[in-house]
Amino acid sequence: MPDLLIHSMAEFSDIIFPALEIAQAKNLVEVGAEYGTMTLNLIEFTKQKGGELVSIDPCPSPEAEELFHSTEHARLVVDLSLNVLDRYDADAYLIDGDHNYYTVFHELELSWKKSRGAGRPYLAFLHDVGWPCARRDQYCNPDQIPEEYRHAHSWDKGITLDNPDLIDGGFRGEGGWAAALKEGGPQNGVLTAIEDFAQDKDEQLFWARIPAVFGLGVLFDRNAPWTEEMVALLGPLNDHPLLATLERNRLQCYLRVIEMQDAMSEQNEV
Repeated sequence: MPDLLIHSMAEFSDIIFPALEIAQAKNLVEVGAEYGTMTLNLIEFTKQKGGELVSIDPCPSPEAEELFHSTEHARLVVDLSLNVLDRYDADAYLIDGDHNYYTVFHELELSWKKSRGAGRPYLAFLHDVGWPCARRDQYCNPDQIPEEYRHAHSWDKGITLDNPDLIDGGFRGEGGWAAALKEGGPQNGVLTAIEDFAQDKDEQLFWARIPAVFGLGVLFDRNAPWTEEMVALLGPLNDHPLLATLERNRLQCYLRVIEMQDAMSEQNEV
């Protein structure tokens, strides 16, 4: 079922790589390698630029691991991002790991402090800033989230549009991840984490959100030599209503596919 849904950060390559060029970034940190689709693109980019890629993932897929076997300028760090993120310098961060408030907020804090400590302009790309993770936590391993940040959650029930609760069916992890029972409220979701992180940094950071393919967010320095050019690239796409409409249509179609697949599975079981 997930194979039918376009969901990789690589779908934003036409935005991300021009942005990296604008920022003259060559040393990158990626959080969340998954199946290695975006990782392969980042390996090729850093090789071309004479830079280095550090990819952090506690449970990388065999496909992702294979990419690093013969690559001298890229390395895979098998660990939780919050354990190791502050060890690696980067010109830009690509954050697409565990999609919950606690993890994303602290990934941003660690990467921000690292960039500021090095006197480097900040640039971070974050996936899943739109539905369903914008205002609802997902947990790959809930036990790793401190209790005060962890919402009640379900491994079995799913998510659908325009419903703050979980349902039988819908978009679900099928054992791969759990979803918070409720959408919204404090300390819940990726977008909420970004807003809380950035709330006292208005004079230091710009924010752009591209409302497609689960949403791409870009946090970037207001005072970098390349800021004006970055604004010119991202500004026309920021919260574009047509992209939001197309994304909603894509999600409606996919949720209908899930509904039909569930119905077929029930018929086969009879």
